[in-house]
Amino acid sequence: MPMQSPPSPEQFLAELFSSRAAATGAVIRRNARDIDRFYGRVAFLEEMRRRGYAVVENAGQLVIFCNREPIRRLA
Repeated sequence: MPMQSPPSPEQFLAELFSSRAAATGAVIRRNARDIDRFYGRVAFLEEMRRRGYAVVENAGQLVIFCNREPIRRLA
């Protein structure tokens, strides 16, 4: 089985936001290392700001809120 080439940044972003959760304004989670490797942290965060999405990081995971609603930390 041939090795699959890594996705382009555009492909990575398209795949990220093709999920039902992203399309309906829910929350998605991705490994921060994958974001850094396939898209670039700075470029990714700029794109999230452009879309109006909030992103938080915890334990090597980026949690992306695919909507423009405010975030409240409850505990």
